[in-house]
Amino acid sequence: MTDSAVVEALPRVPGGAGTSPGFLGRALAAGRPLVCGILNVTPDSFSDGGRFAGLDRAVAHGCSLAAEGADLVDIGGESTRPGARPPTLAEELDRVVPVVEALARQISVPLSVDTSRPEVMRAAVAAGAGMINDVRALRSPGALEAAAELGVPVCLMHMQRSPETMQADPRYQDVVADVCAFLAERKRACLPAGIRPEHIVVDPGFGFGKTLSHNVALLASLDGLSSLGVPIMVGLSRKSMLGQLTGRAVGDRLPASLAAAVLAAQRGADVLRVHDVAATRDALAILAAVGAG
Repeated sequence: MTDSAVVEALPRVPGGAGTSPGFLGRALAAGRPLVCGILNVTPDSFSDGGRFAGLDRAVAHGCSLAAEGADLVDIGGESTRPGARPPTLAEELDRVVPVVEALARQISVPLSVDTSRPEVMRAAVAAGAGMINDVRALRSPGALEAAAELGVPVCLMHMQRSPETMQADPRYQDVVADVCAFLAERKRACLPAGIRPEHIVVDPGFGFGKTLSHNVALLASLDGLSSLGVPIMVGLSRKSMLGQLTGRAVGDRLPASLAAAVLAAQRGADVLRVHDVAATRDALAILAAVGAG
């Protein structure tokens, strides 16, 4: 994996200072996991639904995430909480594209678009996004082809079934082996489509079609995904599994989120997708100091 290859794949930022940094290459060179700030521009996401639904509030929060030290800002216009209603294509485009366009002009941090729709992928990359983060792992019609055509890095996430049904009695033979096999298959599907191997990231999909025991087993054995030979992104921030373990409401899960982030980093996570960027950076700084001591 080379930094220059990723830099070449990222689009020119409109009105910005040229090509965004190659964050995949930096993940290897930085000596710490990258911190991806979450920017939900939805009315119904599980943690912050509605808080950043307007353009001004969304852009202000994106700038705040960058100021706190985010290495990447991930912008999503579809809530994927259990039972969520998918937005129409027009709704998702209206939520996401203006935010990407505005942030691309105001911050130098690379932007990711959290979507499964090829139309949104194309529009967001044209507006300045440099990565596609797809909870459906490019399985929607036309998504694989769009990602290959756009030539930007992609994150392939594991999810059993769909957001509407994923928590209806999820079952696995061996959750770690099954998730790893799924992600390996999706990686193999990307290569003949024209997606470069150094542009692939994987995400085990904590909370997406998993029980508490499944999530705990995945976190405990996260380093098993290293056999895939690609960076690993992890999203544990404020998740319901942390609420089940601590009894805390969504807004009171910061300590548990930080503990989970540190555990994931210790087990090989390359990118941590979080709501609380500054606090996560602090936790990683302590981990790095102890690990280097």
